[in-house]
Amino acid sequence: MTHPTGIPVFERFFRSVAGLKIDRNDVRRFRDFVDQMVDDLAIAGRNSARWNDRDVIAPQDLPITAGLQERMREFDKLDDAGDVRRLLREVVRRPPADVTFSEETEGMLVEVFGGLGVAMARSMKLIDPDVTNPATEHWDRAFGLFRLVF
Repeated sequence: MTHPTGIPVFERFFRSVAGLKIDRNDVRRFRDFVDQMVDDLAIAGRNSARWNDRDVIAPQDLPITAGLQERMREFDKLDDAGDVRRLLREVVRRPPADVTFSEETEGMLVEVFGGLGVAMARSMKLIDPDVTNPATEHWDRAFGLFRLVF
């Protein structure tokens, strides 16, 4: 049985990906990050779809880099990927009202956020190779890195 907040699932996920011990506040930070990324991906996808005279966002409209594709493949191979997928399907909020994802794109979002989770956890180790329990400053730096590229 999964805890309603998903804390045990995300704790195992971050521990298996980067050896990080996260707590309830870290889970909240990660979920806030995922919410922000939903908006960012939705807006970028909407703009790309409109550029191609479409109203519905197709998978190719999402700004998915080669690095993110690789992290998505790594996510898929994790033992905890199934639990994380189930939880992300429950907690990922809907995109802004003026954005419509195709069914295929909708199905792909959980994989995108799994890949982003892998990238987020690993970025903590790049920021501070010795970190075990990420502090607010680690999260802020990692979020800053992601904002630079997305």
